[in-house]
Amino acid sequence: MNPKAFNALHLKPSMIKNLTSLGYLEMTPIQAGSLPPILAGKDVIAKAKTGSGKTAAFGIGLLSDLEVSDLRVQALVLCPTRELADQVGKELRRLARCTENIKILSLCGGVPTAPQRVSLEHGAHVVVGTPGRLLDHQRRGTLDLSALRTLVLDEADRMLDMGFQDDISALVAAAPSKRQTLLFSATYPDSIVAMSEAVQHAPVEVSVDESHDEESIEQLCYQVEPEQRDEAVARIMGQYRPEAALIFCNTKLECQQLADQLVGRGFAALALHGDLEQRERDQVLVRFSNRSVAVLVATDVAARGLDIKELPLVINYELSRNPEVHTHRIGRTGRCGEKGIAISLVTPRENRLIRLIEEQQGGAIARGELDSLPLLAGKPPLPAMVTLAIDGGRKNKLRPGDILGALTGEGGIAGSEVGRIDLFDQQSYVAIMRQSAAAALAALGNNRIKGRFFRVRSIR
Repeated sequence: MNPKAFNALHLKPSMIKNLTSLGYLEMTPIQAGSLPPILAGKDVIAKAKTGSGKTAAFGIGLLSDLEVSDLRVQALVLCPTRELADQVGKELRRLARCTENIKILSLCGGVPTAPQRVSLEHGAHVVVGTPGRLLDHQRRGTLDLSALRTLVLDEADRMLDMGFQDDISALVAAAPSKRQTLLFSATYPDSIVAMSEAVQHAPVEVSVDESHDEESIEQLCYQVEPEQRDEAVARIMGQYRPEAALIFCNTKLECQQLADQLVGRGFAALALHGDLEQRERDQVLVRFSNRSVAVLVATDVAARGLDIKELPLVINYELSRNPEVHTHRIGRTGRCGEKGIAISLVTPRENRLIRLIEEQQGGAIARGELDSLPLLAGKPPLPAMVTLAIDGGRKNKLRPGDILGALTGEGGIAGSEVGRIDLFDQQSYVAIMRQSAAAALAALGNNRIKGRFFRVRSIR
């Protein structure tokens, strides 16, 4: 028997028949890796991107465990956006069409709650939705999770990026402790590892991507005179044109001066150092994390604890005097299975330092010629995202779902255009694709969010 065939699994004949009719003949790698432990009732944490077949993986699993005669919510699927929730709901209905009387309900923000409440009163086996709206129903008593068997967190990293950590934690707390929890994420940052530890029990880890290895970081250094450093950074940025770059300086003064110099050349750059007030620091980190600023110039102390996934380029404006700090700096790139580039600028006085670094790493670092890099031509491209600041936050009882609902409901903004949402006590930030920023600004400024108007502005 073909081990990749669905009929190699212990599935009901009706499910096999339906999968065949849908053209599902062989399992994708993520399905082959995750379905056996899912069907065995184990918790699973799976690294899977869109298009990998993950919806069918958890869908087949949760549908196979349903008691059709019990019209209570037995499976709950959390998604970051209404569009993804709708897509998941449609796929689950396709997978369930050969099993009679299974009721699947979608609950998302941006639409009235009353019809959803009526649907819940009639019962459902599976509920798919966004965290904010699901939590609203749970707190109102219209969504009962006492019979829950399977909890699915789909695109968990995106949900965390959008600020749904608190809502997810509240929903998990309302669910039975004895349940199966399936976590699907495109990346494995520290925040996902922490989430898994908090909500799962001895999960089976499944990944179809290559694991991180020493080859994931390409190192290169350029010999420069001290007065050439600024020009060298501009040339490197012009050569690689990264969506995000982290540049390390050794002093607060040089950090701010370099950031200002890059802004003067047209780069979207910000400085992160110890002289910033907490609110300024929060805003800098938000804008770099949500991709509305491309370059962050930081000191080692200020960058401590900074966890930015998919960081393609790190530049050492100056070498650290400690080889271990150098290793920590360049380790910011090349994470989560992605390739990264780490470039160091080396002055004649730093030749001894670069030799110490090479000695610790056990190999030479490739040298590049600065003159081989073209001079910066034209303006650098603008970041894909724009950050909108809302003068309201947790103290005003705002949640990410309220902001998302205001944008995708009356605002008419597609969920795919909305990026990361960050909430603080008195302030909230939401990243919007640049082409939709003006419409989103108008939508948030002209419509109520959770029953009241808030001042909204674009940060540039």
